[in-house]
Amino acid sequence: MNIPAELKYTKDHEWVKIEGDTAIVGITDFAQGELGDIVYVEVETLDETLDKEEVFGTVEAVKTVSDLFLPLSGEIIAFNESLEDEPEKVNSDPYGEGWMIKIKISNPSEVEELMGDEEYKALVGA
Repeated sequence: MNIPAELKYTKDHEWVKIEGDTAIVGITDFAQGELGDIVYVEVETLDETLDKEEVFGTVEAVKTVSDLFLPLSGEIIAFNESLEDEPEKVNSDPYGEGWMIKIKISNPSEVEELMGDEEYKALVGA
């Protein structure tokens, strides 16, 4: 299981990469493995400002649909549109080509509440 040390994580199995006042968000390798083959990613909150832990979209796998929760408060400024045609990128490259959204962070102090890699490894038993 791949859990990159440079990323932050949530209890809802999302990863967060901080780049200045922007956060790139996707689901973890653990999450995509639990979901199985992902067939659809839906994000209808582009250009909306949401609070931390609000639902920003859904990911649909062959056997289930899961809500996606915003890890940080802010405005959703980008959606990875390549996932519309190739949602399987979330399975094959969850930390790269499979990223989902970019957020303009509105409350930088929330970053401190995210888990580091060791804490996330303990959560998933890695």
